[in-house]
Amino acid sequence: MAVPWEEYFRLALQEKLATSPEQNVDHLPPVLHLLEKRRELAEADQGLQAQKQAFQTTMAALKQRWEQLEQKERELKGAFVRFDKLLQESEARRGRAQRRAAEERRRAGRQEAEALRLRTQLRELQEERARLQRRLERLEPCARLLGRVLEQLPEFQEVPELVARFGGLADVQAALRLTARQRLAELEEARARLQRLRDAGQDELLRQGQRRAQLLERLEAARERTRHWESKWVQIQNTAAEKTLLLGRTRMSALNLFQLVCQHQRQPAALNIEDTEGQLEQVKLFILDLSSVLASLRQAQPTASQ
Repeated sequence: MAVPWEEYFRLALQEKLATSPEQNVDHLPPVLHLLEKRRELAEADQGLQAQKQAFQTTMAALKQRWEQLEQKERELKGAFVRFDKLLQESEARRGRAQRRAAEERRRAGRQEAEALRLRTQLRELQEERARLQRRLERLEPCARLLGRVLEQLPEFQEVPELVARFGGLADVQAALRLTARQRLAELEEARARLQRLRDAGQDELLRQGQRRAQLLERLEAARERTRHWESKWVQIQNTAAEKTLLLGRTRMSALNLFQLVCQHQRQPAALNIEDTEGQLEQVKLFILDLSSVLASLRQAQPTASQ
């Protein structure tokens, strides 16, 4: 890699010294070569220092940004965990409240049905008592008539037997009527309970639908935040890749300069290929040596001219 540079400086020297005295030909090419090398190495050192400073600043900013993103990610995960726990507790409380409400409704329904049945039975008993009293008063004349009928019916020995026979038939008829009324009351009660359950089910479905819509909105918002941070993460990764590529190019440039110095000094490269700072230090020392040599040559040149 050093041959093109030497050819370039040789041609440049020949152009610049076309009119110079013959006795200075042996001294000027090394001087110009050293001056050019010094200038290039100084510029390379300044560029590398500026790039190193910019890279360190960028990496510090990226590290701080990465820590902020990790903190936000932890906060977001904690919020998700708290939200899931709150949702589970809310569902458990709602389930318990629904079971208690359903049990209260069933108990109230049973008590209401029992009270209705007892009131109905009491009213029926009162009506039955009044009816029997009226019947007794109404049938008083019939008792005398039954006495006379009993005399004509030899299969009945006593009036109570005849009355018991017809009373049994009447009781059966009354029991059938009472059973019919009870079944009708139970049917009405079942219809009312079914209607209450339907109304409660419709209300619960409406509440659940509203709750589901709210949860879907929150889920969509969480997904939108996740997509936003994912895009940020991809952007950070791309920026880091670009900076890594720039760092690789910088280290390659430093290695090339170090190899040029080693070739110029005709010494093997003793440093590790990854030791960029050591390579730059060697290049810096070489530049300082060249600077001292050039300074000596400047001081010696006026004396040689005299």
